[in-house]
Amino acid sequence: MRWYLRYGLSYRDVEELVAERGIEVDHVTVYRWVQRFTPLLVDAARFVRHSPGDRWFVDETYVKVNVIWRYVYRAIDQHGQVIDVLVSIRRDAQAARRFFTRALRTLKVIPSEVVTDAAPVYPAVLDDVLPSAWHHVEQYANNPVEADHAQLKRRLRPMRGLQTDRTAQIVIAGHAFMQNVRRDHYELGVDVRPALRVAAAFTELADAI
Repeated sequence: MRWYLRYGLSYRDVEELVAERGIEVDHVTVYRWVQRFTPLLVDAARFVRHSPGDRWFVDETYVKVNVIWRYVYRAIDQHGQVIDVLVSIRRDAQAARRFFTRALRTLKVIPSEVVTDAAPVYPAVLDDVLPSAWHHVEQYANNPVEADHAQLKRRLRPMRGLQTDRTAQIVIAGHAFMQNVRRDHYELGVDVRPALRVAAAFTELADAI
């Protein structure tokens, strides 16, 4: 699971790598592990997650799910922590509201500034769910999250495709979780050198669940 979420590997790649270490496991089993345990790991880690910053950069990108394009809402803070991700069929006010509601309910943090592109749905949604936040729209202001989308696209490129919206949500959320662990946004693996932090974090979380 850790290798799959961390590196640009397919399930068959992971099957081959563990086979070289004397462990026989089918790639379908690896898929089932990722789907079953990734949400548990993310949930177990939420108690040691650092509080995100007060400046959020929000944007949408695209992924293919069963050869159909889906929107992925993503946000990061000024420190590079991924706030949340949401796979959506549509790019509309309902999806944007759902994204912000999820993030606010999970993190219980109110940003003072939200930076978005010029999509017309955002002003009304933000006036509703984050009336105290300054909504900032300016050319190039949203570059941090747009650049961060590349990390996700790089991870998804070696895969043969995402088959369902649920699968896509779990894998993309797992990738965001891995990004945050690697960027030191959790109190996990703090007693080891940076190169071993991710492995130590997964060991700690495995014990927790």
